[in-house]
Amino acid sequence: MSQLDRRNFLKLSTATLIGVTMGGTSLRVFAEEQVKLDDPLAVAMKYVHKSTVEGSTCSNCMQIKGDAKAEWRPCNIFPGKLVNNNGWCAAWVKAA
Repeated sequence: MSQLDRRNFLKLSTATLIGVTMGGTSLRVFAEEQVKLDDPLAVAMKYVHKSTVEGSTCSNCMQIKGDAKAEWRPCNIFPGKLVNNNGWCAAWVKAA
């Protein structure tokens, strides 16, 4: 009987671990939405989806994170939000 209990414990533990991992991934996807131009922080930072400043875009800013090939990426300035690779804001600093 102790082996059956151990086996059920391992099955339950594995299922729980998979559920927690998948749940965390799903929550992360929902938490990251595109920055809206009327968002108060976006307005304060003068964020735009398409930069008008030559040579300055979110893609070459030190605040951007994530996959360089993605069109929308996380940014340190806008926690939980995604900015457009071609965007720009007043916090732009050239990446090293």
